[in-house]
Amino acid sequence: MLASGAQSRSEDEESLGVKDLKRTATQAFGSGVPKRRSSSRSIKRKKFDDELVESSLVKSSSRVKGPPVMEPVRCSGSEPSSSEKKKVTKSGGTLTPPLTMVLNPAPLTKRVKKSKQPLHITKDLGRWKPTDDLLLINAVLQTTDLTSVHLGVKFSCRFTLREIKERWYALLYDPVISKLAWQAMRQLHPEAIAAIQSKALFSQAEEALLAKIGSTSQPKLDVFQELLSKHPNVFHPSRSPKSLLVHWQLLKQYYLLDDQSVQPLPKGDQVLNFSDAEQMVDDVKLKDSRDEVLEHELMISDRHQKREIRQLEQELPRWQVLVDSITGMSMPDFDNQTLAALRGRMVRYLMRSREITLGRATKDKQIDVDLSLEGPAWKISRKQGIIKLKNNGDFFIANEGRRPIYIDGRPVLSGNKWKLNNNSVVEIAGLRFVFLINLELISLIKAEAAKMTQQ
Repeated sequence: MLASGAQSRSEDEESLGVKDLKRTATQAFGSGVPKRRSSSRSIKRKKFDDELVESSLVKSSSRVKGPPVMEPVRCSGSEPSSSEKKKVTKSGGTLTPPLTMVLNPAPLTKRVKKSKQPLHITKDLGRWKPTDDLLLINAVLQTTDLTSVHLGVKFSCRFTLREIKERWYALLYDPVISKLAWQAMRQLHPEAIAAIQSKALFSQAEEALLAKIGSTSQPKLDVFQELLSKHPNVFHPSRSPKSLLVHWQLLKQYYLLDDQSVQPLPKGDQVLNFSDAEQMVDDVKLKDSRDEVLEHELMISDRHQKREIRQLEQELPRWQVLVDSITGMSMPDFDNQTLAALRGRMVRYLMRSREITLGRATKDKQIDVDLSLEGPAWKISRKQGIIKLKNNGDFFIANEGRRPIYIDGRPVLSGNKWKLNNNSVVEIAGLRFVFLINLELISLIKAEAAKMTQQ
């Protein structure tokens, strides 16, 4: 009995304890809304739809009083209610708007600036090499004219005038580009720097001093060395007497010396231009009555005869004139077999016999000096002229073509001849050459001729 009473009492107490627990639970959660879960992680997962509704309904006081959590920045699914806005303004104050303003737009603008600027600089420096920058600086310091720099300087790329101007202004006023360009130029090899400085353009003051030397004179390297010593502030430090001599010859070739003047046009009733003269020549050809069959047979027989003659004489004229291509305006180094040289802009002809022929080579007719290697030669006759060396050491050129040959600006008509001096400018149908004489070898020839006459 006692045992059964004790057992029933313990069951009643357990049932009462369970009821008390249920009562306390119902009192604690009387509103029927469960407590909102939160974590202490800085980066939270995205909320589901039910959690978004719960967070908008319930806003605990401890979450408002704690550190500010930027829910408007992270939760973009729903707008906060008016009661929640009041709570935030009362408890949080003005902390939320400044944080959202600082954290959202500022890093985006900084990131865009940092990502775009280095790409622009590297792209600009990739096309402009340090050698181009050094060429640009030297040329501007010499000429102080960007247009002449664009026309006279050969860069690694074909830059336009606008690109050259933009690069020059960037080197002057852009600190980032100028700093990188100077660092790249300092790393160049001294030999590369010397080669670039030797290509510097001639200034107006330098050309004015060179133009004072007469065209009829035959200056040597001592004259240009004296010019360099007298005017060290005018000439570029990389100038040498040889480079000054070459540039003086170029000025003479283009009639830019002080004592030179361009020849005027021939005076007459009517001055024909090239198109009118060409039309007249074509009309004359059309008026001639020719036998085409006879001309064809004569041409074939003449061709066979010339082939036989050329095969027999092939070994002799092969070594009369040597043609070598030149890359710059440099003085030729004469050997003991070269009497003179006819130098153009593209090729140089070495005269190794006392008589050579000038003209335009064709399939039927070969020539000693083929002027078509220098440039367009369709206006030149097949046998335009002959250069001879006499026993007294003088060179003469005889014109045997239809067009005149100009020697230092003076025309030599067909059938006439003219004396050639050292550094004489020979112009044939727009092609210009400088005639250079091996003075040492010619002096020996003159001495031998004098001895023969005395004997």
